[in-house]
Amino acid sequence: MRTAITSLFGALIAAQATVATANAEELNLYTTREPKLVEPLLASFTEKTGITVNTIFLKDGMPERVEQEGDASPADVLMTVDIGNLSDLVDRGLTQPISSPVLEAAIPANLRDKDGNWFALSQRARVLYVDKDLELSSFTYEDLAKPEWKGKVCIRSGQHPYNVALTASYLLHHGEADTKAWLEGVKANLARKAGGGDRDVARDIMGGICEIGIANSYYVGLMRSGAGGPEQEEWGKAIKVILPTFENGGTQVNISGAAVAKHAPNKDAAVQFLEFLASDDAQKIYAEANYEYPVNANAAVAPLIAELGELKGDPESLTEVAAQRKQASELTEAVGFDN
Repeated sequence: MRTAITSLFGALIAAQATVATANAEELNLYTTREPKLVEPLLASFTEKTGITVNTIFLKDGMPERVEQEGDASPADVLMTVDIGNLSDLVDRGLTQPISSPVLEAAIPANLRDKDGNWFALSQRARVLYVDKDLELSSFTYEDLAKPEWKGKVCIRSGQHPYNVALTASYLLHHGEADTKAWLEGVKANLARKAGGGDRDVARDIMGGICEIGIANSYYVGLMRSGAGGPEQEEWGKAIKVILPTFENGGTQVNISGAAVAKHAPNKDAAVQFLEFLASDDAQKIYAEANYEYPVNANAAVAPLIAELGELKGDPESLTEVAAQRKQASELTEAVGFDN
């Protein structure tokens, strides 16, 4: 009898464990972001909700992987950087539209897809690095092509996604003819061949190769914080930063963002995750991890980035910016920008 009771008790415990496992909530995240940037957010989300996040970190090839997996893809959330990459996911039919009053309240309309296919989670501004001893306090993107800067400008490849997005924004503001003339003017002002990375702009300003250059805002935080090592910390100290604007516009921004996958098996948890990422607390964690600007206006900006001044982002819709990428790249090629 005792043996029978023991067996029955064991069976009940096993059944309870099975139910608990079946009811345990989880979601699957595919991301191109570095683990150290994402993991603090995942830990906080799981602590608050009890939802486990299974994460696949992909350096590249996310769209191809999801396409290959097809209807059976376990992906719930697709997280990446650059408006071009987010738009590519939509164009390939790998996302689904969602409606969330929480996300719509937290994220400005120009920083999310009008149909709810993707949402920005952080911003990075395309800013001007300036020799710290140069008397310059304001700047427009249009100024980059002025003859007074001949031989004084440094920039990475014009075909890099960051610069393609900047040129796409310029197209929205000025049209094809003026954008081509602008690209030709910037190329004529280069102190060296376009190339390298954004941090190399600061290095070359310190080295006296150029006086100004275009680069992303978050690299300033990475350099000045010492995260990139003592040499890069010196590069960061050698420059000051201006938040340029378009004439009659704002500062050009790009984003990191996320979308709910088309065949998400855990859609409700995926939406809950995106809503968490847009919250004040998560935005603070996200912004501080990589010195990016939050998209939620209520969230605090990392001190090293707040020092750069108030960001007044360009109001143009990033969906419209993304639509100009192909032409922006073609114009960049046409003027031989990287040659």
